[in-house]
Amino acid sequence: MAPAIGQDDAAAPPAVNYLENLKQCQAIEADADRLACYDQAVGRVVTASEEGEVRLVDREDVQKTRRRLFGFTIPDLGIFGGDDEGDMAMLESTVKRVVSIRRDTIVFEIEEGSIWQIDDAPPRVLRRLDSGTPVVFKKAALGSYFIRVDGQTGVKGKRIQ
Repeated sequence: MAPAIGQDDAAAPPAVNYLENLKQCQAIEADADRLACYDQAVGRVVTASEEGEVRLVDREDVQKTRRRLFGFTIPDLGIFGGDDEGDMAMLESTVKRVVSIRRDTIVFEIEEGSIWQIDDAPPRVLRRLDSGTPVVFKKAALGSYFIRVDGQTGVKGKRIQ
């Protein structure tokens, strides 16, 4: 049975710092010893990756994930930011499909897979929103966004999914 959250598990192995292990190998002067250290450290990384414990991602993967998560409030985990790009304040995308249009409300999906809603949509937005239409999202107040459809003046909207 797993221990309750917050309880120490004396049997749990200590967390492995894979990068620190590799750095320690760099400091070894003897070639054979350094190679043996690297073989062992890299072997741990490969095994952890195969078991799903570790995943290496490149900058492109991080950027794609940040685009898919745009519009969600998530805690700063130190894995999607902290680089020179900072927090995404704006997203340019394309409408993939219009999910529904009711009276003055539009629900649509963008290429990244997120679903957005515009309430009190003016007729100029209702007429322009279609598959393939360019859209730009910019952060506004209180979790809302200004959504610019096909270069038009922005209207307020929100991410719903």
